[in-house]
Amino acid sequence: MPVIKQNRRNQDLPTINERIRFPEIRVIDTDGAQLGVMQPAEARKMAEAKELDLVLVSDKANPPVCRIMDYGKFKFEQEKKAREAKKKQHTSDVKEVKMRYKIGNHDYNVRLNQAQRFLKAGDKVKATVMFRGREIQHADLAEKLLKQLATDLGELAEVQQAPKREGRNMMMLLSPAKR
Repeated sequence: MPVIKQNRRNQDLPTINERIRFPEIRVIDTDGAQLGVMQPAEARKMAEAKELDLVLVSDKANPPVCRIMDYGKFKFEQEKKAREAKKKQHTSDVKEVKMRYKIGNHDYNVRLNQAQRFLKAGDKVKATVMFRGREIQHADLAEKLLKQLATDLGELAEVQQAPKREGRNMMMLLSPAKR
């Protein structure tokens, strides 16, 4: 049992220095110049002379390609690039705007402004009209209200899902218009 655990731990470690187990490797210097095909021990001595690491770049090539570099610095740069890429990506959330079909004019404008703000931020908007009691008989008025919202948001949004009833609600999904 401990042998399997040891193998799994070795698989997680990067292939550098003593972990490179090929009879011959192609070596690339720090400035990108090819040093030729040699044995790993010889290449490791060259890397140690420069106080750097021998890192396996491509094991699919014939012979495998290794590079002399500072592995700690290389790993840090990779993590830094990944963090920067993660900062720049925007996840689009679904924001909800709820109202009733008997909504007043001012309240409607407030919901319209909220939806505009959400769409400008790059989020999707789920417009929901809620029914209480016997109001469910007036689904046609709710559909008319949602279509009015879609036309008012015409230049900012496109209808991703047309108005449809879900239980005691009627909803419509809007996504930001592609520019």
